[in-house]
Amino acid sequence: MNIFKTKKVLPPSYRPPLEAAEVIQLFTQLTLHQQAALLRLISRNLTIKLEDETFMGYEFDFNVDGAVISAEQTEEESD
Repeated sequence: MNIFKTKKVLPPSYRPPLEAAEVIQLFTQLTLHQQAALLRLISRNLTIKLEDETFMGYEFDFNVDGAVISAEQTEEESD
């Protein structure tokens, strides 16, 4: 008889994906700083078209500015 019962936890890759309602509910519980961090991750798969130029999402810095998240283009470093 085992007195220590351990609950098996499935790795994330084996868990079923979250439904849309679950994702929305989770997002509403995030702070602005957590949402900005999530935007940084999502922006890796994002292109932004402004006039005749196309930018990749990772070219922007996402920061909390008061009660909103602001995106600014990353300054290029010159050698």
